[in-house]
Amino acid sequence: MTVARVGVLGAGTMGAGIAQLAALGGFETRLFDTFPEAAGKGATRLGEALAKGAARGRWSEAEALAAQARVRPTQELGELAGCELLIEAAPEELELKRELFSATAAVVGPEAVLASNTSSLRIGDIAAGVPQPERVVGMHFFNPPPLMKLVEVVAAERSSEAALAATTAVAEAMGRTPIRAVDSPGFVANRLARPFSLESLRILGDGVADAATIDRVVRLGGGFRMGPFELLDLIGLDVNLTIARSFFAQGGEPERWRPSPIQERLVAEGKLGRKSGAGYYEYEDGKPVAPSVRGVDEKRQDEPSDAPTLDPGALAQIDPAGPEILPRLFAQVANEAAFAREEGIASPADMETAMRLGFNWPLGPLAITELIGPARAVELLAALEAEHGAAYAAAPLLRAEAEGARA
Repeated sequence: MTVARVGVLGAGTMGAGIAQLAALGGFETRLFDTFPEAAGKGATRLGEALAKGAARGRWSEAEALAAQARVRPTQELGELAGCELLIEAAPEELELKRELFSATAAVVGPEAVLASNTSSLRIGDIAAGVPQPERVVGMHFFNPPPLMKLVEVVAAERSSEAALAATTAVAEAMGRTPIRAVDSPGFVANRLARPFSLESLRILGDGVADAATIDRVVRLGGGFRMGPFELLDLIGLDVNLTIARSFFAQGGEPERWRPSPIQERLVAEGKLGRKSGAGYYEYEDGKPVAPSVRGVDEKRQDEPSDAPTLDPGALAQIDPAGPEILPRLFAQVANEAAFAREEGIASPADMETAMRLGFNWPLGPLAITELIGPARAVELLAALEAEHGAAYAAAPLLRAEAEGARA
């Protein structure tokens, strides 16, 4: 099917950003919101973002004006008639999303695709009760949509290939890089990112090093733009904990996904990160108090951004705990990637793309697996499992690859 008109349901930050991409991609765009004035305010923010992008040379002034002319804010469901693709960007409430899709299905054609931007709910659950559930798919953008190139196109069990193909084509026209994902907890990028925070929290809890040291080793040795605790403070500890709890419940409570008691305690104390003035670091006016905590506040031109190393000597130069921190983190990244490959959540190539574009990782999880080596990863996981328990049980696929490497 061909899409010429896109409707965006929800005019908040995500919705306005998605509508901006749709308009720049050449689509007539309807920005819908049920709250009075919300749609208009979203369109205003969108216009300001278009003007700012033109001033910075990201597109021409003529392109910005043409894109803005394609956007119509509305509070009337009837104005969504004629939209071939509806993208829902409402809060993460299952019943709300179902109600939105059921209501819009009554005013659009029976072949119109209904795409949800959910990051934590199953697409199959959202589609339940919606007329023609085969047209319901996931279209997960990353925040902020105008800057993040990745879009996860999620196939529920009943999603049709026509709906998936149309969604993929729209994502490409928006200038995004779409990957295909199955309908599983966290889809691809959020699933594969689990060890980055959870294993770092276990390393902290085991007393291997403090948060600042772990962050420094991960940045300097791992080539990541931000350390795990800098990132947690930026996202918000409460937001991350909610995600962790959701993963744990949806996945059947596997030990490797168990939420961290450290995070539980800090959230209970009101230490939520930058927005509260304290998390793993302390902040004043949103800026870290400790000068060594730089995160995204400086470019760090002297630090690598794409050359991870597991050389013990190089890691020890960063910090004496370095040779323990990074191999342990990378072993769990490799393990989660192996579980994901066993489950077939996405193609290996799409897994790599997801982490490079969705989280700005220096290497994808399969490249990290190759760097540490399956045999070394399994050996390290076995030692950790003997000391700490089932959170370190190696995936059967990773064990098989380790045996193959030894043969």
